[in-house]
Amino acid sequence: MSDRTAARDDPPPAEHTDEGLPIAATVVLVRDGTPGPEVLLVERPKTGSFPGAWVFPGGRLEPVDGAPAEDEERAARRAAVRETSEETGLAVDPRALVALSRWHPPPGIPVRIRTWFFLAPAPRGDLVLAPDEIAAAQWRTPAQALAEHGRGERTLFPPTWVTLHGLRGHSDARSLLAFADRRGVELFETRVLAGAGGPVMLWREDADYGADAGVAAAARADDAGSDGRRHRLRTGALPWVYEREF
Repeated sequence: MSDRTAARDDPPPAEHTDEGLPIAATVVLVRDGTPGPEVLLVERPKTGSFPGAWVFPGGRLEPVDGAPAEDEERAARRAAVRETSEETGLAVDPRALVALSRWHPPPGIPVRIRTWFFLAPAPRGDLVLAPDEIAAAQWRTPAQALAEHGRGERTLFPPTWVTLHGLRGHSDARSLLAFADRRGVELFETRVLAGAGGPVMLWREDADYGADAGVAAAARADDAGSDGRRHRLRTGALPWVYEREF
């Protein structure tokens, strides 16, 4: 584990310590554009994993990437570089990767994968898309991609949405990369509550993260005025609403 990983005051819940979970890695490629720093988003085909969603290039670890049980981050870095090359034809310098986050899936979902997110400057070269894995590719500023999602024009999954949200507001790619390096690796240990307004995703910093499931927890998830620190994403309607109070 990187020594840049954010510390926790208490041990993680049991559902987030399963070393048997499959591991995946993805790369946020960033370049300078006219409206500001742009990131590469790729659209998954209508069939397969994340059908029709716009994501960052990446995929699951394979044996060639090494043993995650020995050094998960190192294996994830290898997978991130390999998968990006296979899917886009772009050769990412592994030394340029900045670890952004590690996402632990919520308990109870059919397919559970722990995923590493990395940031890297976009390398030179033309995109050569793998037709069986990518339907299209676009460069967008994080703000543009979020606005398109909010209008229902683009499908995003929560980890992609939250990552884009955290990359807004930088003047150029260099400052964005420097910001990510200073911030360190964030851990997202996810739980989902069924609020009256739709699903609410919570992370451990949220005061209601450890609440028992049921009517009381759902009510607290919908009560914007309840006490306690917030780290949650409301996904019941567009545009999504992200609350982070730390």
